[in-house]
Amino acid sequence: MPDTEAMVRLDDLRRIYAGGQIGLDGVSLTIPAGRIFGIVGRSGAGKSTLLRCVNLLERPDSGHVRVAGADLLALDRAGLSAARGRIGMVFQHFNLLARRTAAENIELPLEIAGLPAATRAARVAELLTLVGLDDRAHAYPAQLSGGQKQRVGIARALAGRPSLMLCDEATSALDPETTGDILALIADLRRKLGLTVLLITHEMAVVKAICDDVAVMDRGRIVEQGRVFDVFTHPVHPTTERFVAEVIGTVLPAGTLARLPQPNEGEQRLLLRILFAGPSSTRAVISEASRRFGIDINIISGRVDEIGGEPFGTLAVAAYGSPDQLESATAWMTGLGLTLSPLDTETAA
Repeated sequence: MPDTEAMVRLDDLRRIYAGGQIGLDGVSLTIPAGRIFGIVGRSGAGKSTLLRCVNLLERPDSGHVRVAGADLLALDRAGLSAARGRIGMVFQHFNLLARRTAAENIELPLEIAGLPAATRAARVAELLTLVGLDDRAHAYPAQLSGGQKQRVGIARALAGRPSLMLCDEATSALDPETTGDILALIADLRRKLGLTVLLITHEMAVVKAICDDVAVMDRGRIVEQGRVFDVFTHPVHPTTERFVAEVIGTVLPAGTLARLPQPNEGEQRLLLRILFAGPSSTRAVISEASRRFGIDINIISGRVDEIGGEPFGTLAVAAYGSPDQLESATAWMTGLGLTLSPLDTETAA
């Protein structure tokens, strides 16, 4: 992809800490302009190190960092300061100054930039409206809820009219309802302002809710990346499979397993998770497979959902039939584009 289409391009980033701990191990990544791009990984996977390298709050030991076509590692101090001014940063724990009001916290980067007082006041008022905090301008952080504090943090990040916004676990300190509100706000701001958003999280549900694209990190490397819908519906790497499983579920409780019928003589029981996506999500595949191959299929649980407006569904099933029947049925469903995987089972305590 040409740099004119990329907001961020990272090439072979490496970061090794004292004692030999690997932060980044040859990470290359391209983030198209105007997208919400998620980086997901467990604690220690390297995702926060990667984020800090994008605005050079942390310098990689080797590699290249390009933002909006500029090679940040080649810039002098003044050039880097100007480049950082076009990158907004939203933090997990808000990082608000306790002795400044909401409006004064938002105003801080404008003060540092040396803008006139009237210009600062107009911009702060505009930002307070943008994040829905007109009536909280004079409130101090201690008087704000967690969601309101993060709205202030987002407004502050937008003060310099950035083209790129970095979000470091921006919803991890919030309750689920407030998380949904903040994610909706970020998505709305992307549409209104034409932002590119790079979002770091350890929750695949956050990625599912807001991101267009995702990269999965493990031990300093990107192990899988692509459109969120594609990664969600066809995970390849075991780390990705575990993340997806947390959202759609792949484990059958021991009590449910105990209540399932046993196979008849000459039959086998096959426990499967079936993922439907695209056109197959509305096809009566289960009843059709039962008729075609003479097998019994017991639906244990299921759900229908959407990612970016594209439908997908998951079913946990127990299929009963001869080995040949089950093999033919699963091959037929796989041929239709369904994703089949074994259903893990809990063991009784």
